[in-house]
Amino acid sequence: MQTLKIFKIGGNVVDNPQILSKFLADFNRVSGDKIIVHGGGKEATRLASALDVPVTMIEGRRVTDRRTLDIVTMVYAGLVNKRVVAALQAIGCNAIGLSGSDGDAIRAVIRAPEPVDYGYVGDINASSVNVRLLTDLLGSGMVPVLCAITHDGDGLLLNCNADTIASSVAVALSQVRETELIYCFEQPGVLTDINDKSSVIPLITPDDFPALKESGVISAGMIPKIKNALDAVRKGVRYVSVKSSDDILGCTGTTVRL
Repeated sequence: MQTLKIFKIGGNVVDNPQILSKFLADFNRVSGDKIIVHGGGKEATRLASALDVPVTMIEGRRVTDRRTLDIVTMVYAGLVNKRVVAALQAIGCNAIGLSGSDGDAIRAVIRAPEPVDYGYVGDINASSVNVRLLTDLLGSGMVPVLCAITHDGDGLLLNCNADTIASSVAVALSQVRETELIYCFEQPGVLTDINDKSSVIPLITPDDFPALKESGVISAGMIPKIKNALDAVRKGVRYVSVKSSDDILGCTGTTVRL
């Protein structure tokens, strides 16, 4: 059986029609079973600004009050998810868009308010993922497209970090088959110098991470991405990479491994 590939794309990809179109065309050429997990933070921030709702980020994670929860649900589970699914259908890829509540795909537990109160944000792990649902969808020839909205099983929607969704899904499915996790964004990998695209760090291990974070090389939204990548390889995911959404068929980028 071929390796299952899980691609996570962020706001800088879904926000740009040309970049998204190129990524989806390349994604359609990837053989075997595959899944997309997407964010959409830039769209959510724009809508929040238009509605005069303050945006607060802590280490790349969005603080989600009730109004913000409504906004991210509309953007992630609605606009962005259906935009991606419709674009895939247009190129012959039979995709199905899901939030965590659809088919009970992913359940979450609301995060404790200490030490930081993130509001309506959910914590998940591999046991939160409905492996049977995703396996059945893949077995029927469909491509799941997962957004970062989950639920607690009691009617409450919760915002989750999309990098965490991708990592948890990869770990959960690695229990039944070999999986690869690919984080795709606008840079060719993790860079030592954000202004120099040739300064890609080829390999990051758990021993490297503290110093890279302390020096500021890994900061903001890259922190949860690398934390989740390291967590995934510790828990059985065969391979994790961080690379450009423009080069998903190539071999460049940053590898994260033990």
